[in-house]
Amino acid sequence: MLAYILKRILLMLPTLLGVLLLTFLVIQFVPGGPVEQYLAEAKAGAGGGAEGGGLAYRGAQGVDPKRLEQIKALYGFDKPAHERFFQMLGQFARFDLGKSFFQNKDVWQLVVEKLPVSISLGLWTFFISYLVAVPLGVAKAVRAGSRFDFVTTLLILVGYAIPGFVLGVALLVIFGGQLQWFPLRGLTSSNWDELSWGARIVDYLWHITLPITAMVLGSFAVTAMLTKNAFLEEIRKQYVLTARAKGLSERQVLWKHVFRNALIPIITGFPAAFIGAFFAGSLLIETLFSLDGLGLLSYESVIRRDYPVVLGTLYLFTLIGLVTKLVSDLCYVWVDPRVKFD
Repeated sequence: MLAYILKRILLMLPTLLGVLLLTFLVIQFVPGGPVEQYLAEAKAGAGGGAEGGGLAYRGAQGVDPKRLEQIKALYGFDKPAHERFFQMLGQFARFDLGKSFFQNKDVWQLVVEKLPVSISLGLWTFFISYLVAVPLGVAKAVRAGSRFDFVTTLLILVGYAIPGFVLGVALLVIFGGQLQWFPLRGLTSSNWDELSWGARIVDYLWHITLPITAMVLGSFAVTAMLTKNAFLEEIRKQYVLTARAKGLSERQVLWKHVFRNALIPIITGFPAAFIGAFFAGSLLIETLFSLDGLGLLSYESVIRRDYPVVLGTLYLFTLIGLVTKLVSDLCYVWVDPRVKFD
């Protein structure tokens, strides 16, 4: 097992390096970089009406060459691309994610500031998905082929077919705009500091309802159907017939024998689902509901070409994803001792 873990850790390095290299190369050919944006903003502030973006630093027309070199040096673009890449790798090896071009803060500081919002969304999404979907999947497996199974499957598939972003727009328009039952943006009200603790809890839940509903639907459907199929597969096995023949009640057979074995594929997916709830599904939802989390930070950094934030968060999220994949594989051994990676 130790040899397998070491092998997987060593395989993470080329994967991580490949992701960073590919992203870095793409960045080199994307127009509208930080130098161009700086010059465009400077011209716009001076009444020059500069065009945003452009090719080959079109916004640099009429700018003193010395000033242009100073601006390039400010953002580190006075060095060759390969030198900047290896310098970045050296920083990342020390877990130094760099400093934002436009927010004058370290990337680590920005991640820490935005993390509470993403944690809030991720925890609610994860726990609601599993606490509702697993019992529903068990009920569907026990009643397989019944009207209850048909109706719930239809509702789950319809909900799964609707993208979370589209559902979020519909929820905002109906419940936030027309009915005005829920707020349109933010995680708390403007008078949050003036509220009592009880009122703060109610206010927080009031704001979180729509984004959580939009995020839960996709993962909820997958978990419910996975639970149902896993239970159906176990119910048809020989040991279930043997347990029933010994006179065990249906409840004992279901929860003492079937439940333990059927949860293997679900439990092993816990780490990936837990981390995915924080990072994978929050980008569009945070942008739509104006929630200041990691998803919105990533989106704004891409739009503004804030490369240290883009590459720093990409490095961090990729590393977390690779470690989570390893933990998911190790969970197979923990849940089912028959699995041997040797």
